[in-house]
Amino acid sequence: MPTRVMKVGIISKEDYIKRTLAIAKGDYKPRKSEPKVWFESIKSMSQVLSSENQKLLRVIIDHKPHSITELEKITSRKKSNLSRTLKTLEKYGIVELKKLPEK
Repeated sequence: MPTRVMKVGIISKEDYIKRTLAIAKGDYKPRKSEPKVWFESIKSMSQVLSSENQKLLRVIIDHKPHSITELEKITSRKKSNLSRTLKTLEKYGIVELKKLPEK
């Protein structure tokens, strides 16, 4: 499987808000080469992209689970822990969570 590269940036919360507003107003158009994922500090980036979370992402890529319950069985991690981690990863645009249609 080819390696995927994710560009990340470090920006203060205040500057991120200013940047987002400028984009929304049309005053600034981000270049394609700019990061899509932004962190407030290297510390926050290292927490979100910890080795444990990187392993989780590898499991998701390799096994393509269809639910958190399925991922729980594969990883032996508790559903509550997985849910919290996945919501954090989703917040940074690293994963996308989708609700399954009701049966």
